[in-house]
Amino acid sequence: MTTRRELDWINISVLSAVHLLAAGGVVWSVFNFSWATIALAFVWFALCGLGITGGYHRLFSHPTYEAAAWLRWVYLVFGAASVQNSALKWSSDHRVHHSKVDREEDPYNIRRGFWWAHIGWVLVKGDRPIERVKDLEADPLVMWQHRNYVLLAVVFGALIPMGIGALWGDAIGALLIAGFLRLALQYHATFAVNSLAHYLGSQPYDTTTSARDSFVTALVTLGEGYHNFHHRFQNDYRNGVRGWQLDPTKWFVWTMSKVGVTRNLRRTPQEKIDAALAARRAQRSAA
Repeated sequence: MTTRRELDWINISVLSAVHLLAAGGVVWSVFNFSWATIALAFVWFALCGLGITGGYHRLFSHPTYEAAAWLRWVYLVFGAASVQNSALKWSSDHRVHHSKVDREEDPYNIRRGFWWAHIGWVLVKGDRPIERVKDLEADPLVMWQHRNYVLLAVVFGALIPMGIGALWGDAIGALLIAGFLRLALQYHATFAVNSLAHYLGSQPYDTTTSARDSFVTALVTLGEGYHNFHHRFQNDYRNGVRGWQLDPTKWFVWTMSKVGVTRNLRRTPQEKIDAALAARRAQRSAA
């Protein structure tokens, strides 16, 4: 018997408003087109995207490397601008996902359907306490962001883009396009990691979970699409482990390590990766 879940009207209202205002951004750009505003939207999308992929995911949820305090601060403020909850809560949900993947306790369990994993789980109230994050609870920067999450989301997600846009006379356009249209697109890019990355692609490393590798998913998620590798080797800072695989987040973290901003990048030993690939080949041959 399926338990009836109570709708989360706050989340529903926020997501509805974001998408309506994003549509307003499209209309605004038709009648008030500005290259400067479009450029700002791309920059904000990249910064906020890295706040999630490089920060919330690969640094805080999975401590796959260390980062200088100023970069961690950048991740946290632009992660807040992504309006996906605080790093503490996001990491808590994500760690539960990895420990309970494809089971009922998995917050975005793909076994409940593509749309549930993509957005449905956000639209209902969930009894998901903050857990498995003692390390983050001891981090002053993470806790500062957790306490001030809503304020940071408004300031970095809306007010600062609006203020920058005012410099060339397009404050409203910057709010609608760099603020809300960017946010709507970013939502679906992040949601795709929960849905598309467990639905589309191959499983070269492991078949015990639904996670899959896909260039298409990597293309829309700043490199988070090589998900079969990630679930098999979640403590590796890389997602696209092969040199030709699209993983801008990996490239950013590696580049920052060359100037001392990131350090202690964790890599799975190549022999373990090769062993996983060989085991899968043997499994396919036996089938």
